[in-house]
Amino acid sequence: MSKLSTFSIVAFDPETEELGIGVQSKFLAAGAVVPWARAGVGAVATQSAANTTYGPEGLELLRRGKDPESVVKQLTEADKEKEIRQVGIVDAKGETAAFTGSECIDYAGHQSGEYFTCQGNILVSEETITSMSQRFRETEGKPLSERLITALKAADEAGGDKRGKQSAALLVVEEEGGYGGFNDRKIDLRVDDHDWPIEKLGDLLSLHQLYFSQPSKSELVEFDQDLVGKIKHLLTELGYYDGPVDGNYGKDTSEAFLEFCRVENFEEKLRDDNLIDSRIIEFMERKARET
Repeated sequence: MSKLSTFSIVAFDPETEELGIGVQSKFLAAGAVVPWARAGVGAVATQSAANTTYGPEGLELLRRGKDPESVVKQLTEADKEKEIRQVGIVDAKGETAAFTGSECIDYAGHQSGEYFTCQGNILVSEETITSMSQRFRETEGKPLSERLITALKAADEAGGDKRGKQSAALLVVEEEGGYGGFNDRKIDLRVDDHDWPIEKLGDLLSLHQLYFSQPSKSELVEFDQDLVGKIKHLLTELGYYDGPVDGNYGKDTSEAFLEFCRVENFEEKLRDDNLIDSRIIEFMERKARET
């Protein structure tokens, strides 16, 4: 059986009630195997000759009110090959539990803290887990998605997986946090095969934030005449507009800008309060330079 040589972190954010998992592995498409989560219930990482039934069964046990320690015990006691398994769990209250089987390949182990647990196997050393845990603690107050990727980077820098790198994944769930509010999958990003999977995962998260996250107050700018002139110039450069470049935001400009947003998938970012996310302007400038 191929071992899922992996390090992962499972965590809960008490402020946003998000649940999330970050994982990296020398294994193709670890994101299709390791992370399982359900908003309002919990999150599970199953790895090291992963038993994928731990994901849905663990979440169902949490949904029924079992605490993470009890869930880990029930899952592993029913598994004849538990000693080659590894699992980390957090529930929607932030309680955690983890298990590392005695036959997991060294270094293998886990460390748990407030609202999170880190686990890994076939690692260079224990420092991989220690660094991942420490970095997660140090980034308190930042968005959970960023904290998870930062923790993965720290683990990799401390030695990471003995066999190297191949895939990474980030899963964050929140009630009605998915696209259009129709599900809880707020962030579901995967790098299935890459020389630098964590770095690529970070790039994907930046794009996700650009397209889907709400801007902070400091990122919002007003549609004044100077900005309208800049937008018209950029729309002209990008081939969406061929009218006068001035400060008048008329119907032609509005339609051209809407068409640009539709093509570039910025519909979720459109507002009706005369403000715009400055990151869209920055994107337009980069696009114009490339063009």
